[in-house]
Amino acid sequence: MSSLPNLTSHYAEAFPELVKAATPAPTPKPQLVVLNHELARELGLDPQWLATSEGIEFLLGHRLPDSTTPVAQAYAGHQFGGYAPLLGDGRAILTGELTVADRLIDIHVKGSGPTPFSRPGSDGYAALGPMLREYLVSEAVHALGIPTARALAVITTGGTILRETQQPAAVLVRTGPSHIRVGTFQYVRAQNDQKLLQRLTNYSLQRHYPGATGDNPALSLLKHVVERQAQLLSAWMHAGIIHGVMNTDNMTIAGHSIDFGPVAFLDAFDPNAVFSSIDFAGRYAYGNQPVIAEWNLARFAEALLPAIMQPEDEQVLTQDEAIREATEAVVAFREVYSTAWASRFNHRLGIPDAGTADLGTELLEHLRATNKDFTSFFAGLADIATTGVLPQETVPELATWYERWLHLEPDADQVAEQNPVYVPRNHLMEEALTAAVTDHDFSVFHTLLAAVTNPYERQNAYAHLEQPTSMAYSLNYQTFCGT
Repeated sequence: MSSLPNLTSHYAEAFPELVKAATPAPTPKPQLVVLNHELARELGLDPQWLATSEGIEFLLGHRLPDSTTPVAQAYAGHQFGGYAPLLGDGRAILTGELTVADRLIDIHVKGSGPTPFSRPGSDGYAALGPMLREYLVSEAVHALGIPTARALAVITTGGTILRETQQPAAVLVRTGPSHIRVGTFQYVRAQNDQKLLQRLTNYSLQRHYPGATGDNPALSLLKHVVERQAQLLSAWMHAGIIHGVMNTDNMTIAGHSIDFGPVAFLDAFDPNAVFSSIDFAGRYAYGNQPVIAEWNLARFAEALLPAIMQPEDEQVLTQDEAIREATEAVVAFREVYSTAWASRFNHRLGIPDAGTADLGTELLEHLRATNKDFTSFFAGLADIATTGVLPQETVPELATWYERWLHLEPDADQVAEQNPVYVPRNHLMEEALTAAVTDHDFSVFHTLLAAVTNPYERQNAYAHLEQPTSMAYSLNYQTFCGT
């Protein structure tokens, strides 16, 4: 490339009150470990140039257009139910935005050193293993058709950091529609600045919901975010995703998935499944996620309430009226989520939307009782829909369910298209990360990445990636937030 990509500082210039200048730390000997060629081309970037020393410096935020100012973003948030008035990007920096098809896309580096928002005792850096985890999980989630931040690259810095042991330091370069969060609005609400709240509301609408209508912008934004989050949560639940840290600072206004530190995928179906090492009470257990999403949206509504009461140039609402409108908007999450969940289940089962409503719920009860592997069970439905032959040793309750389902004449092709064969199973993830970090062998990582980014097509070479783990492994498996 003859010049640097045309990054802008759109968000930083619009909201100087919500950012602080932050400079990515020097990297003694950067090395590109993984580069997402497909995503680079989608962003209008040249993958070959990104692999050069100049391209790597651009990715790291060390070489940017003169007009661009890298920043750390301010936000607050409820973390495991407790409110923190100031969090902010303590180990991540927004280097700028690219304009792609008239949309702004954030370029964000994680693990790039301390920022003005770094917590006491935090060095702002990240280890290679967690950055590879985020890369692999985000690309797997994208391949499943779920809105998500995406990973552009992982780069080792040449340095080491101390976690439990010495680890190679690395930076993740990620992209997304924006990093405006529920926690961003909570931070603004705490400033008691009505004009700033209205500005952020209007900006979020224009950036993420340009077709939105209505006389009350804040109420309109709330309704759109509720809709998007309900759709997102139904997709997570069907994929068997356990996010692990559904704090309000990890819920985006654009309605996409972010921050995959302790994320895990279900092994056996269990609504109480928890893998995060810090979720002692199971607040963010798999089955709790829709409830927590609605709780987070209620916090969003609280933050928006002054703007809902006093929309610009429109009729002022009383507090009671505003609370009633906001409550109705948040409670609508339940119906949107339930409808989306049922529709997705019908598609996964290959039956019409008018198919029997309780079939999915009944199936999940059987899966829980029999400890069936979640992904394997659904991946096997296509063959059964084609042949009508049930698996050996099917328990009577499941046999009855299969008969009811086959009676509806499921579309085998649709079943195959809707149920992934490959997801980043927890034991496979750990094998890939251990091989990469400890043995400097990235072949296991790339094999798993290739499978989960083409998740619906069964391939003989990946047969070992279909195998469930043992119950003992699953019960003792833990994920960690630390990077």
